[in-house]
Amino acid sequence: MGYITVFVTCPDKDVGKKIAKSLVENKLAACVNIIDGLSSVYYWQGKIEEDNEVLLIIKTREDHYEKLEKFIKEHHPYTVPEIIAMPVIKGSQDYLNWIDETLSR
Repeated sequence: MGYITVFVTCPDKDVGKKIAKSLVENKLAACVNIIDGLSSVYYWQGKIEEDNEVLLIIKTREDHYEKLEKFIKEHHPYTVPEIIAMPVIKGSQDYLNWIDETLSR
């Protein structure tokens, strides 16, 4: 069973907290860190944009990804939200066990 970390940007802390809490409540994530004060520069609809955002760092398992992505797309205000999953190559076995236990409850 593979573990992943998923990165999602949100327009503000309120949206980030709402999504984070819902992911944990629905057992799609074991933990979500919210990093505030992120400055983003990106290309959107033909021009360069700049915004302040928050970053969600979501800890979960690969087998939860499809439902997690669907949930984020349904609850996120962006037309095309950033949803990028990275594999966890190594990790504390105690922490990985905790993820399993948390997602199984």
